[in-house]
Amino acid sequence: MAFGNKKKSANYISAKESREISKRNRKITSEMEKKRNRKNIPESEYVTQMKNNDNCVEFDNVHTYFFTDIGTVKSVSGVSFDVPQGKTVGIVGESGCGKSVTSLSLMQLVQRPAGQTVEGEIRFNTGEKVYNVVNAPAEVMQKLRGNYMSMIFQEPMTSLNPVFRIGEQVDEVIALHNSGMSKEQVKARTIEMLDMVGIANKEGVYRMYPHELSGGMRQRIMIAMALACNPRLIVADEPTTALDVTIQAQVLDLLRSLKDKINSSIMLITHDLGVVAEMADYVVVMYAGRVIEKGTAWEIFKDARHPYTIGLMNSKPVVGKHIDRLYSIPGSVPNPVDMPDYCYFKDRCEMCVAECEGVYPQAYQISPTHVVSCYRCKEGGTSK
Repeated sequence: MAFGNKKKSANYISAKESREISKRNRKITSEMEKKRNRKNIPESEYVTQMKNNDNCVEFDNVHTYFFTDIGTVKSVSGVSFDVPQGKTVGIVGESGCGKSVTSLSLMQLVQRPAGQTVEGEIRFNTGEKVYNVVNAPAEVMQKLRGNYMSMIFQEPMTSLNPVFRIGEQVDEVIALHNSGMSKEQVKARTIEMLDMVGIANKEGVYRMYPHELSGGMRQRIMIAMALACNPRLIVADEPTTALDVTIQAQVLDLLRSLKDKINSSIMLITHDLGVVAEMADYVVVMYAGRVIEKGTAWEIFKDARHPYTIGLMNSKPVVGKHIDRLYSIPGSVPNPVDMPDYCYFKDRCEMCVAECEGVYPQAYQISPTHVVSCYRCKEGGTSK
């Protein structure tokens, strides 16, 4: 099935063209929804095998598109990386590079029918079975979310329901996945979780509404909800957004200690390189919906190869080094509706070589764990 965009210009589109695109996209999404909403889908369609049983999650050539009235937005285009069990993987990149859409694809929370994962596999290891999340039906995902994978959403101020007390909201998560627990046991577990995330007045907070708590306290509540069922994977989407530096450090320490306590993996999505350096074992750098570089934290911070990654490193302040102005990467991200055939970063790159005029570069293996999609690495690595 082709997902191309038939239009004359990326900056202008007529009403007639918009109607044609909308009609075509409705046909595409209707077919996908019809396939997804079938009853009694056989297990063979969504139960699979891991390539490496030590991994908690394997993203394999994942494509997630949004079918809009102006064209197909390729938010995630061929993303591949692994999250090892018990490790933290940091996903970094500027706003709009596809970090959050990648995590929402894993949770199957991309807004449908416009948003669809159209290609690839996301293999999730529960310890008992391996599920391809892309094809898993809704009833299977309801059992996986919360029990085995959970998400700390980006904005704690708006993630909690303002009309319910804190206790009721955490209770709901625990009761949903533990049907055999009594109300007293559910409440006791909630109080235990509030205590675990460092809330001193846990009985009082249990009865409070979200507006009575500060941003840091609300973020702790979101962490408590995410960890209530001891998941194998925690997806933390900008978990320290809008928090002051002191609270940010406390939240990161809390996440690190709780991960070790319940032996979970963490997918840490952020644009803050300082947070990644402190928390992550592995780093995945994304740009315009693609993974452009991935490796261990040491490899990315001490031996960055892709010009974009080098630019990100140069744009962060360094303690003890005085400069008049921080470096900024020139240019802007290409239009996601009309992506070029060549390297997406070429028009902003200050390190181009002759081969950059060709097609999008393949991934080159620098070391067993370090992979870069850049022609500058062609001689220093092997194609992957």
